[in-house]
Amino acid sequence: MIALAPTPLIAILRGLTPDEAEAIAAALVEAGFGGIEVPLNSPEPLKSIEIIARRVGKAALVGAGTVLMPGAVEAAAGAGAGLIVAPNADPGVIECALRLGLSVLPGVATPTEALAALGLGATGLKMFPAEVLPPEAVRAWRSVLPKDAPLFPVGGITPDKLAPYRTAGADGFGIGGALYRPSMTPKAVETKAKAFAAAWERSSSGSR
Repeated sequence: MIALAPTPLIAILRGLTPDEAEAIAAALVEAGFGGIEVPLNSPEPLKSIEIIARRVGKAALVGAGTVLMPGAVEAAAGAGAGLIVAPNADPGVIECALRLGLSVLPGVATPTEALAALGLGATGLKMFPAEVLPPEAVRAWRSVLPKDAPLFPVGGITPDKLAPYRTAGADGFGIGGALYRPSMTPKAVETKAKAFAAAWERSSSGSR
């Protein structure tokens, strides 16, 4: 199981720059996010990961996203990442992350891909893109996947979508554009993050 507390919400900070990393990360932790991901196609992503890990690494799981090659896993680990997230399920990336003791969420879009990734030891599954994987898909997957396999819908997630997905069996979420866009102020990010955290809490009564 992936360790995310107090909420299993992962902020996807695509486009983040190192000079804003510390303040944005602090705002997310204040709002209650359990994970912070810097995609590797952001400006100087390893520097941002290092800054965030140093600032909030004990309060949130810090990771790298859009990780496509084993070498990128090693670089992210060296910067302090504890989580590896990918849009696909590359066996080399999964193996490297596990060998280094990192949690890994590969991207999958079908039960076939999901079961293959779990067979390789994936910590959990990034259901991507969630825009084409509605709560009904989560419910269907739950009928065939191991019951303890963590499912994280990613893509197009907004606060009002958390409850239907949780009721269907989602364990957490990756949240990008609805939470953060480049040049947003830390206060604006914190306001949006608190809305997501509140939606998570409200959805608890309807979850499986």
